[in-house]
Amino acid sequence: MKFTNTEEVIHYLYSLPHVHPKNDLSFIKKLLQQLGNPQDQVKTIHITGTNGKGSTSYYLANLVKKAGQRTGLFVSPYVYRFNERIQLNNQDISDEDLVNVANTVQAAYEKLKQEDEQFSLVTFEYEVAMAFVYFEQKQCDYAVIEVGIGGEHDKTNVIIPEVSIITTIGLDHEKIIGPTIQDIAQEKSGIIKQNRPVVLGNVPDSVLSILVKKADKMHAPLLQLKHDFTIETQNGRLKYSDAKRSLSFAYRPQVEGYDIAVAVKAFLLLKLNLNDQEIEDAINQTQIPGRYHILQKEPLIILDGAHNIQAMSNLLEVVHAEAKKRHSHVYALVTMMKDKDLEQVFSLFNKDDQVLLTTLDYPRVAKENDFPIDIQRRYSYEGDYRQGFTKLKEKMDASDILLVTGSFYLVSAILNWKGKGNAG
Repeated sequence: MKFTNTEEVIHYLYSLPHVHPKNDLSFIKKLLQQLGNPQDQVKTIHITGTNGKGSTSYYLANLVKKAGQRTGLFVSPYVYRFNERIQLNNQDISDEDLVNVANTVQAAYEKLKQEDEQFSLVTFEYEVAMAFVYFEQKQCDYAVIEVGIGGEHDKTNVIIPEVSIITTIGLDHEKIIGPTIQDIAQEKSGIIKQNRPVVLGNVPDSVLSILVKKADKMHAPLLQLKHDFTIETQNGRLKYSDAKRSLSFAYRPQVEGYDIAVAVKAFLLLKLNLNDQEIEDAINQTQIPGRYHILQKEPLIILDGAHNIQAMSNLLEVVHAEAKKRHSHVYALVTMMKDKDLEQVFSLFNKDDQVLLTTLDYPRVAKENDFPIDIQRRYSYEGDYRQGFTKLKEKMDASDILLVTGSFYLVSAILNWKGKGNAG
């Protein structure tokens, strides 16, 4: 089979199964071996965490690129289009390159299937292989690799990175890598590699010992936020400091500050050549799609893909503080995947927030009856997200805030509908 356009590639990818009967790395390793192990031809940085891994990936990729390195970036999910998943120097993979690397992967896959008809690939394995083939072809100096889910068993965990990063640990994907936060920490610790440094972000004390123990066992130097480096808000700016330097960045919400600090610390470990001003510029210029994305200022419309307890708690803290400052109301258009902790997430909204539930035409997205019964009673539901968005906008005063959240799919749908600038 040979692909001729991106639609064929994407359609094929989504037709593949999502999980193997056994959750190991044997399939992806076999495929990469058939492809000549492209993942070993590029220096990598590996990033996991319940939240913040996407933002950290973008900050770090921007720093490495600014240091004059050809920089690959592999992230998920995408916001505007699939090609965002695989980037080179901040540019999405072109349609032509996407088709070419898919055909390379497909040829290797078909050869393995001839040898063993039981051999199969899941969607994410295929995407990971495409990314590594692309980064090798483009002779990347470094590639920033964001984990899909977890760590140890994630299909990206086939690399020996220059630095490993664990941004945060909280409850999400408990059915896959849980059920407890300790299980999740254990799974995420799987990206810590022998003699390679690991940078920890805002990790709860309850699981810190699991990560410290793993780092000790692997002789991996451990650098920890609030211990080896810090970030705090001073005079409306973010101040980073470690034993050797102090840096100052334009204000972002505190939780974003953690991601910046972790990215900066990991970057400094690479010993690439950037002065303090260049580091500050690289961070300040970084745009992260679908995270605290301001669609318009009056009324303030914020899009954010927060989709678990920790992320939603962080986001609502910022939004409610902003609303208090403005003496305004918060309106929210929300949908979520039905396998998330819906009750706990919705309990984070204030009583006077005006929440409207919606859905999307996507199998995992909650429909009206998938929301817990007390949430259905508490909030109205509008099956068409466009109508929901319009209804809420019509109720608002200029000082009010509209938040679109709960899923990157919803953020993506609104952005693609409204275009990159126009919210009218």
